[in-house]
Amino acid sequence: MQDETKIMTLHPKGKKGVNILQRRYDVIKDFMLETIKAHGEISYSDLNDLAVDKLASTFDGKVPWYVVTVKLDLEARGIIERVPKTSPHKVRMKT
Repeated sequence: MQDETKIMTLHPKGKKGVNILQRRYDVIKDFMLETIKAHGEISYSDLNDLAVDKLASTFDGKVPWYVVTVKLDLEARGIIERVPKTSPHKVRMKT
């Protein structure tokens, strides 16, 4: 049986997070961190497009929704950050 452990995500503005499957969270998180590290800075829309291209065929959920959710969680945990004054907004690893 698949692992159905859940994680409660965090929100950078202190809003209520969502309860999602840990295995889905990990797939998206690992993809995002690898991609952000490889690019240095990447626009959110590019990150989302790459995630859809790479993961949609094997991921058992709506990739764009999970990308938003995990991105907010990683921001709240201080792992990634928005690049100030970028439009459309970009993200990078927090130093």
